[in-house]
Amino acid sequence: MSVVARRRIDELLAAARSRIVRYTPEEAQSADIVLVDIRSHDERAHDGIIPGSIHVPRSVLEWRCDPESGWSNPAVSDRALPLVLVCAHGYSSSFAAAALVELGFDRAGDLVGGFEAWRQAGLPVADAPPALDDALPGMGGPQ
Repeated sequence: MSVVARRRIDELLAAARSRIVRYTPEEAQSADIVLVDIRSHDERAHDGIIPGSIHVPRSVLEWRCDPESGWSNPAVSDRALPLVLVCAHGYSSSFAAAALVELGFDRAGDLVGGFEAWRQAGLPVADAPPALDDALPGMGGPQ
């Protein structure tokens, strides 16, 4: 029986964050970046969205970003884009951004503190548009 070295979640999170660019809400607002909201439709409907962000749910992120997947979204599938991912609190987005680095998105990053930090900083928030039943998730453009 082999012994597998196990790491704690805080070690995995630190490793993921060491490979990505992290932006405070204020830095993200003034930077030339593409904000990608990876939260669920329910979270977005409840809490709102960052105007101009692109919604790509976490469950389909890699397929929408990878230009060779056959399911890519042209709004996020250029590996030269500085994609900055937004989740609720800034944890899931760190892991997701690290996955994009593995796909060749060297400028992938996340928003420190997530959507909650954006809202607490007093930055613009808008109501989420309704989910379209017949649309593939994550295929839209800026909202």
